[in-house]
Amino acid sequence: MVRGIRGIRVGTVKHDDAPALPTAADFPALWPVPTRWADNDHYGHVNNVTYYSYFDTAVNGWLIATTGTDIRDLPAIGVVAETSCKYVSELTFPDRLQVGLSVEKLGTRSIVYALAIFRENDDALELAALGRFVHVYVDAKTRRPVPIPAEIRSAATLLVAPDAV
Repeated sequence: MVRGIRGIRVGTVKHDDAPALPTAADFPALWPVPTRWADNDHYGHVNNVTYYSYFDTAVNGWLIATTGTDIRDLPAIGVVAETSCKYVSELTFPDRLQVGLSVEKLGTRSIVYALAIFRENDDALELAALGRFVHVYVDAKTRRPVPIPAEIRSAATLLVAPDAV
């Protein structure tokens, strides 16, 4: 069992013990990500690997917007060391999405994000997937681990869940 959003457990649970799934209100930030025609696969829904692209786009887009910095120009960059996704419901083009962002753990050299993809449905946001995304910061040239840049740390602090460790 993996610790999830604001204490919600994500992983294998018995159905009678299943906790309530998170809602958009459980995330300090939401980032809009549109689906694209090319996201659909031969089965008529968004291909599973595309969900990871949505996570990546949301995290990095939010960091750029929040820091006011092109994070690609920093001397340290966040490389993805781990990702996971739990699929809850099917997505398809032309769904409009919001990705919920939260920081589960803010370390010295890494950030563990807890994420969720929500489909816009009229005035509601419906959960479609839960994700985990780990950025490890490395020197842009040497690729050796380094501390999280101050701009990134400051922004990530805004996403730290109250019960995060």
